[in-house]
Amino acid sequence: MIEPVALQDFFITFFSAAAVIVFGAGYAALFAWAQLGGHRQLMPWAYACYGLLAGAVFLLAGAAHLNGTWSIVTTLMLAGYLLAPHAIWHLCTATHHAEHDG
Repeated sequence: MIEPVALQDFFITFFSAAAVIVFGAGYAALFAWAQLGGHRQLMPWAYACYGLLAGAVFLLAGAAHLNGTWSIVTTLMLAGYLLAPHAIWHLCTATHHAEHDG
């Protein structure tokens, strides 16, 4: 059973949850901008946002007492969020190449 967030951890929980949203959006936006516009110099910034996202997720998981099995779920979620944009990009480019070739 998950232990509720203590009152002294409320602000940590609130701000780390907000950071997850901001850095997740930053990673996705910078990744897409780098791929669509051919701005490869933006990829390190996208990965910096991902690193900050990972830090915020682990801070949130600690403050929300997500231990045990939830640690595995958290790690899998982070791995999926790292790899999903790459897979989606390759799927989209392959689909469009096949559409133009056919």
